[in-house]
Amino acid sequence: MTQGNNATFEIWDLHVEVVGPPDGPIYCGAQLGDSFELRGEMLMLPPGQGFSIYSLASVLPLLAAKQRMCSPEDWMATDAEIACPDPNCSTRLRITRTGLRRFHRSAVTAVPMPSHAHEN
Repeated sequence: MTQGNNATFEIWDLHVEVVGPPDGPIYCGAQLGDSFELRGEMLMLPPGQGFSIYSLASVLPLLAAKQRMCSPEDWMATDAEIACPDPNCSTRLRITRTGLRRFHRSAVTAVPMPSHAHEN
């Protein structure tokens, strides 16, 4: 992780899967095992599979945080299941970190590094 135009950082790619009891009610149109991947900033759905916008809305605010490095003691490092937004639905969305992806800062932002960013 160098300075200037060669500065890099890593974030986790994520796999999000619908999980829950096999006999529980599902009201969001999902089926157990439905999933999507987040590769960098790109959300990828398997061919022919949809995903409820309401289920997506419940997990979306956490995805960027789950992608970032954090202390092993941070709850974000360990808690992986998000409840379906419908209180009558038994499903959960399980977020799994699948692999690190490296980005060059200059490829994802036009904002220059502050001159004091590496001082401590």
